[in-house]
Amino acid sequence: MDMYLPIAEVSVNWPLLILLGAAVGFVSGLFGIGGGFLMAPVLIFMGIPPSVAVASQASHVVASSTSGVIRYSSQGAVDFRMGGVMALGGVAGALLGVELFRYLRLLGQADLVVALSYLAFLGVIGALMLHESLTEILRRRRGEPARRKDRRRPMWLYGLPWKVRFPKSGLYISAIPPLGLGVFAGVLSAIMGVGGGFILVPVMLYVLRMKAGVVVGTSLFQIIITTGVTTILQAGRNQTVDVVLSTLLLLGGVVGAQWGARMSGRFRAEEMRAALGFIVLGVGLYMGLELFVRPSDLFQLAPGVGN
Repeated sequence: MDMYLPIAEVSVNWPLLILLGAAVGFVSGLFGIGGGFLMAPVLIFMGIPPSVAVASQASHVVASSTSGVIRYSSQGAVDFRMGGVMALGGVAGALLGVELFRYLRLLGQADLVVALSYLAFLGVIGALMLHESLTEILRRRRGEPARRKDRRRPMWLYGLPWKVRFPKSGLYISAIPPLGLGVFAGVLSAIMGVGGGFILVPVMLYVLRMKAGVVVGTSLFQIIITTGVTTILQAGRNQTVDVVLSTLLLLGGVVGAQWGARMSGRFRAEEMRAALGFIVLGVGLYMGLELFVRPSDLFQLAPGVGN
């Protein structure tokens, strides 16, 4: 049941890859994230070179996010104007990130940067999400009244130019913060192979103060465009996209994302954040530990370097 991956130059069990795509797609639809932060480490664990894993699974992120957006848009839960502004920044960030990724591969430091990025971003974000959600769960179980949340937006949002009205999100703010978030997501997409939803969703909720009902769908819409552009750039510029691997992951991802979106309304918000926090923190720590494990092959030439 093994299949040879021409770009990754390894053989893998193809039914396992389809199941993996479905599982990560389910997580994507459930939490409103791209799922790349979970997919890339698993692929690396299966023996696929990090540079190929990061670039190839981006198409799975696109497919899973598209499937989720279809579901959320049918419920009127996507702010396409906000998502479009963020996607413009995402395209610019993807261009920058792909060139940076190519430079790091030529230096032979891409794998190290990928591992450090996972350790830093996922470790910090996962810990913060876990702390906030567990605190809320414990307060509810003790019967304590819910802490009143400050819904005021940061004052600096009102002092910036280029104000745009986002009726769906209930906002009238400068386009600069959403553009900046998009640029950041684009760079992360190129370096880590993620959509950036695990960072964007909290920022959209707690900084921009978007309506909670449209945050997940809008995040997924932005991810589609940003990650799609990243995939094309990685394939053309770095030749690290394995079409066979991408197709297998995509087949399972579309179905899994639909089921995840259907299940998303059956859980409390704090319970979902706690579960996502555990997953994010665990993946970040796992990738970080890889930095301290002696590799089986001390001298390995990554495929495609120098092309």
